[in-house]
Amino acid sequence: MTRPGSTRSGSARPGTSRPGSGLRPFSIKAKLGTLVVVSVFITTGLLMVALRTRTELRFITVFSVIATLLITQFVAHGLTAPLDEMTTVARSISHGDYTRRVSGADRRDELGDLAQTINRMADDLEAVDRHRKELVANVSHELRTPIAALRAVLENVVDGVSSADPETMRTALKQTERLGRLVETLLDLSRLDNGVVTLKASRFEVWPYLSGVLKEANSFAAAHRHLSSGSGNHSRKDVALALDVSPPELTAYADTERLHQVVANLIDNAVKHSPPHGRVQVLARRGDGPESLHLEVLDEGPGIPESERYRVFERFNRGEVSSPHGPGSDGGTGLGLAIARWAVDLHGGRIGVAESARGCRIRVTLPGVSQPRG
Repeated sequence: MTRPGSTRSGSARPGTSRPGSGLRPFSIKAKLGTLVVVSVFITTGLLMVALRTRTELRFITVFSVIATLLITQFVAHGLTAPLDEMTTVARSISHGDYTRRVSGADRRDELGDLAQTINRMADDLEAVDRHRKELVANVSHELRTPIAALRAVLENVVDGVSSADPETMRTALKQTERLGRLVETLLDLSRLDNGVVTLKASRFEVWPYLSGVLKEANSFAAAHRHLSSGSGNHSRKDVALALDVSPPELTAYADTERLHQVVANLIDNAVKHSPPHGRVQVLARRGDGPESLHLEVLDEGPGIPESERYRVFERFNRGEVSSPHGPGSDGGTGLGLAIARWAVDLHGGRIGVAESARGCRIRVTLPGVSQPRG
């Protein structure tokens, strides 16, 4: 995503001079003008010396040409060397290498302006390429769960573990529908940079909504005994999920599909880091504003060191815990919490690691109807 902080190549940064803004003391125009003046002075000086010393004019002409050529060569080298470097960097960028930058961006002439422009262009292209790769990773991560759940249901039917009754088919249909919604919503990430992704926020009852999310997580664990992850197969049916909504009639205002991404990823992260026969709690409380919401997901795992808390929401960060946190748990892909933060930020809310006497507590605050973004 071109995130906040990236700069378009067409805009000038503070303190950056625009090319063609007039004659500057160190501009190429000034240097060329100085070269002409110096050449004239050298020729004139040598001519006056020749007249006083009665030196032949041909010697004076040779000396004048040599001096002018040396000065011209010195000035030309200062102009062409940066252009050669810019050509090399531009060729690398055209081949997909966005890591190289042009030196001399601090020059106070037109070449310095050009170097700054090329470097800004390289920054923008590198950001676009990085965001494209992140989009593919996000899509892959988000599609894995419904695909695995759907596969588990179908495998159980084929193997005769469960029958193809209406309830089983409804479960499969639900995962298929969620798969379709994820394809649509995750592809919206590519449009987020331009501010065209809008929240489909609505008022909803928190208890039934979160109950459905937890039920889906439990159904997934029960149907799919061995979840396939990047580090092997594992089973986490031993972790209990608990829901606490107060007051029971609590309502909130948010995009339920985006919120599902938040809660599902937080639960998935908590389950992975839970000890054997651990317990994961999901707490929901009324927020400060109208239809706002406070959510907390607590686990009984080893927790997150304070020095790591600022990094847990970064992409591909899987922490530095060296041992598994439960049977078959793993670090995952390092995208779940990053996706959760993106969805919360889109609402204009906050997400972070809160103090907890045991395990890890992730706290989410959604502003409700006051300031959703999109």
